Amino acid sequence: MRTGPLLAAVWLLLVFAVTPGQNGRDVRRTKRKRDGHGQARVRSGHAKPLRSRQVPRSPRVPAEPVRGNVVLLESYRDGPERHSSYNVLPGRQGQCVFQGMTMFNQAVWAPTPCVTCLCTGGRVVCDELACPATPCRLPIVPAAGGECCPVCTDSDPDLSLELSGDSPAPRNRDNHDSIASTPQLTHEEIQRILWREEEERLEEDEQLRKREEAKKRKRKERKEQEERQRRIAEEARRREEEEEEERRKTEEEESRRKEEKEAREREEKLREEILREQEEEEVWLRGDVFQMVPKEEEEPEEPDLLPAPIPRPPAAAEDELKEEEDEEEEEEKEVAVNAGGLPPGCDISDVTLTCDNAKLTYFPPLLMPQLKSLSLEGNNISSIPAEAFNGIPNLEWINLKKNKLTSAGIDQRAFQSLKMLKRLYLDGNLLEVAPANLPPSLQELKINENRLQRIQGNTFQGLSSLAILELEANLLSEANMDPKAFASLAQLSYLRLGQNHFRSIPQGLPPLLLELYLENNLIEEIPAGVFNNSKNLNVLSLGHNRLEETRIAPLAWIHHRSLESMDLSYNKLYLVPSYLPTSLVHLVLVGNHIERIPGFVFAHMDPGLEYLYLSYNKLDGEAIEPESFFGSYHSMVELCLDHNQLLSVPSGINEMTNLHFLRLNNNNIRSIPDECICDPECNGDSTLVAVRLENNLIDPLKVSPSAFSCVRSSSSVVLKPQKIK
Repeated sequence: MRTGPLLAAVWLLLVFAVTPGQNGRDVRRTKRKRDGHGQARVRSGHAKPLRSRQVPRSPRVPAEPVRGNVVLLESYRDGPERHSSYNVLPGRQGQCVFQGMTMFNQAVWAPTPCVTCLCTGGRVVCDELACPATPCRLPIVPAAGGECCPVCTDSDPDLSLELSGDSPAPRNRDNHDSIASTPQLTHEEIQRILWREEEERLEEDEQLRKREEAKKRKRKERKEQEERQRRIAEEARRREEEEEEERRKTEEEESRRKEEKEAREREEKLREEILREQEEEEVWLRGDVFQMVPKEEEEPEEPDLLPAPIPRPPAAAEDELKEEEDEEEEEEKEVAVNAGGLPPGCDISDVTLTCDNAKLTYFPPLLMPQLKSLSLEGNNISSIPAEAFNGIPNLEWINLKKNKLTSAGIDQRAFQSLKMLKRLYLDGNLLEVAPANLPPSLQELKINENRLQRIQGNTFQGLSSLAILELEANLLSEANMDPKAFASLAQLSYLRLGQNHFRSIPQGLPPLLLELYLENNLIEEIPAGVFNNSKNLNVLSLGHNRLEETRIAPLAWIHHRSLESMDLSYNKLYLVPSYLPTSLVHLVLVGNHIERIPGFVFAHMDPGLEYLYLSYNKLDGEAIEPESFFGSYHSMVELCLDHNQLLSVPSGINEMTNLHFLRLNNNNIRSIPDECICDPECNGDSTLVAVRLENNLIDPLKVSPSAFSCVRSSSSVVLKPQKIK
């Protein structure tokens, strides 16, 4: 019944207690180890700190009797060294007899260095210490100190390596039983070795754990990196899709715009073609000599074309033109053209060299004495040196339009050597003043669309042969133009000053001037006597200004016997001006605010007005009086009253015996009486060629066939379409 408690007590005694003698021996042994052999076995810097811990083991207490009532217990080989903590008071009962000695109950003693005995209940229980295997080659058992197990000497390298942790062959940490069973090692040494191996195992486990964590972290980072790359790839793919979609939309938008632009261009081209055909038809019908031709069409496109002819008797003009053509043909036959050394983009034909839009940035050096015409239009030439024309001294025509020439870039001696120069075109450059020292042979000079800011008195000095001068689209006005600027131009007959900033007619006009163009300025009045020195003036263009009929002086031009064509379109006129020139033949009043044609306003004209354009005004039912066209009944050839507010065909038209072309379209006319256009009493040959009456309020079915009996062809009468009633 007492075997279970007895074994538990023995276990506790072995774990926690030793006898005082044993304690003292352990203390002495520990001290000796620290002072002697212990230092050899555990070297500084290699021994690891030991942590006090218990390694639980299942108790094995074999009840093997030894010599009488002595029970020998097998030592716990894997556990750490335990010191005695017995605290037993000897008693008489339960005494034990061991080897002839009487031991009190609970007495503990060591009969041999490796055996510890306990007297309990009259029985002796002994614990025999099993010595661990010695790792050295020469183990010894110390004679003093009560050592029971062999130890290595200080000169044994195997033990030093083993205890210092520097052994090249690590011990298997699972072989604890073999270490604990080695009889040469003490409990403390076994404990240290086992603790060190446990530390190493824990460290290896920690390293393994860290490696696993590192692997997990790397896997996580790799996964995150793959996720980031996937997101980046998805984002890039999404951006590419968006860019592709945007590009597709842009291409579709550009294609749509291109199609719309092409459609607009086709419509515009078709409209221009229709208008051109209409204009050609109208010009053919009326034989108009006062055509407001656009500037682009006025300028000759080919260098061998002549400039706009100066009005002169037809026979003389034809003879002179024929003589000039014959002379040019003879010269072309006699001259041998040298086509070598041409700049890239240039082409030569006979005596004409063309380098248009050749991307030239400098004036090309040329050695062609036979050359007569040179075109360098549309390049980037900014300067002309003094020797530019030394190799081509016989030039008669130079075209330098649309370059980047500046006044400072043209040398003052550049044109001096050109003794035969007749035409010089400098349109579309950056000139602020006209070039100096131009040759006296010059007959035509064009400096349109530049930056001319002043015309001095000597600007055109010496140009006694100059007949055509164009200075349109500059910065000129009466303030920066000297009144004597045209004094030396004795032969000047054609002058263009449109698209500038003139508020009044320039002073000092040449006496032989035939045509003067001042459209697109700021002119507000026509004072008396302004044209007194220009008695030969034949054509005057004042369209797109600010003229009013009250600001035109009565004696401004009424006595001029040569002024035949006048353009007063797009001004601020409310009436057809009175006191018009007596010799007037062509009168353009398109685009004003004219509400009335006063009676007898054309009566003083001799031989009489032939072309009258009153389109796009505000003429209504009371605008035209019975006497409005008095004086032009036998002279009127073309009458344009379209795009007004007329309610009926004006009176007096049926009396115009020489009328060829009549426009009454785009009004509010409702009916065509039989006698309003054709005079039934007229028995002569009909002159009326075309009548336009479309876009009115006329019912074609109600128009009598005899209403257009004087029209040469019924197909020339336009009645459709009409406005919706």
